[in-house]
Amino acid sequence: MSGPTSGFHLNLSLMTPGHFRQAWRLPHADPLAYLDIDYFQRLARIAEAAKIDAVFLGDGPALRGEIAEAPGTGIDPLVLLGSVAAVTEHLGVVITSSTTYNSPYNLARRFQALDHVTKGRAAVNIVTTGTPAAAANFGLDAHPARETRYQRAWEFLDVVTKLWDSWDADWLVADKASGRYADPDRIHRIDHEGEFFSVAGPLPVPPGPQGRPVVVQAGGSEGGLRLAGDFADVVFTVAQTRERAVAFREEIRRRAVAAGRGPDAVKVSLGVVVLVAATEEQARRRERELYDLLPIERLTANLLANLGLPAGSFGPDDPIAVGDLPESIPAETFSTGFSESARALIAAGPRTPREVIERGAGGSGHRLLVGTPEQVADDLQQWFDAGAADGFTIMPAETAVDLENFATGVVPILQRRGLFQRVYRDRTLRARLGLPVARRQRGEIAESA
Repeated sequence: MSGPTSGFHLNLSLMTPGHFRQAWRLPHADPLAYLDIDYFQRLARIAEAAKIDAVFLGDGPALRGEIAEAPGTGIDPLVLLGSVAAVTEHLGVVITSSTTYNSPYNLARRFQALDHVTKGRAAVNIVTTGTPAAAANFGLDAHPARETRYQRAWEFLDVVTKLWDSWDADWLVADKASGRYADPDRIHRIDHEGEFFSVAGPLPVPPGPQGRPVVVQAGGSEGGLRLAGDFADVVFTVAQTRERAVAFREEIRRRAVAAGRGPDAVKVSLGVVVLVAATEEQARRRERELYDLLPIERLTANLLANLGLPAGSFGPDDPIAVGDLPESIPAETFSTGFSESARALIAAGPRTPREVIERGAGGSGHRLLVGTPEQVADDLQQWFDAGAADGFTIMPAETAVDLENFATGVVPILQRRGLFQRVYRDRTLRARLGLPVARRQRGEIAESA
């Protein structure tokens, strides 16, 4: 096993009202905070004051049925996080975008532009979209199958990275005497012809300060792992057990090497839902308040479906043993990573759906970490030292409360221990994450594994 040898990165999720989606029901909560740009800019300033590397926002191109009981994803993240970047100087922005419901040229151009505008703080979180309702929003009769979505995503990122590399570093002439501005021979068409896309290129502007914006990817299926090894700079993942997290990080490093990259070319960011309070008693009280708001029957049904178990086969308080699970994860499972994480938890000992849901922060799937600032810092350090991750994406249980509690309570402890930066030493997000400047050599074509 190869464990990290230096400090870790920290990203903060801005998902509102929090990763307990029913947190809007708490007496002090603003049900419309997820539409309030002043609220998000305030959180961003708190994050930057704590020297957080980047803020993140999940998204999907469809309104899901859960709107009946909780807010949706809200404002388009490119617009929202663009406004956040405008009021900060160092904070990176990780913006979720779908390869299934976008074109590679438009996405490559937008994020190249964002990298210039933010002076090297742009990152794109690539998803394939698991919500079938999205299809009708884009004129499709049916949502593409998982395998097709990942095949398209691979070619999509192949095109995007070619476009980002379509200008050579020495393109500029700027000879005022002759009037020659650029050398066209240093700006290249990509002339991509593939199964899903036909794109000529090049982009209309040169690379930004990072060379390429940072590519973040999440997905535990074979298609997701292939994308991670071939293209990702950062992999966002889920794990309920330390052993699974360590094994996943080692697999990502192996995939990177198999793709001709170094093992440190891809960083693993482990999602952790955090609830922080001044005392353990206060933290446990808040935890119980959030548990009491959970729509446990619906969440139990979702969990059974994700595990491949028949509807109604287990009630919220009926223990599920590893022998009850199907041998393999069903192809129609919404999230392979979440399903594998829940299976690993059940493999360690029988668990009721309620226990799995509560430990997974009310159905988010990510591990819930509850405690005082010292307890939370201890836990993150233990997982990091074990080689479970290169850093963490902190997902506040109740964003309006736990983001600030983490930034002002936990981060100073991590800084005192030498685990997290006290100052922004590098201008770009890519440099801060310890990532190489990725660039494809002219004529090099990525090949399918």
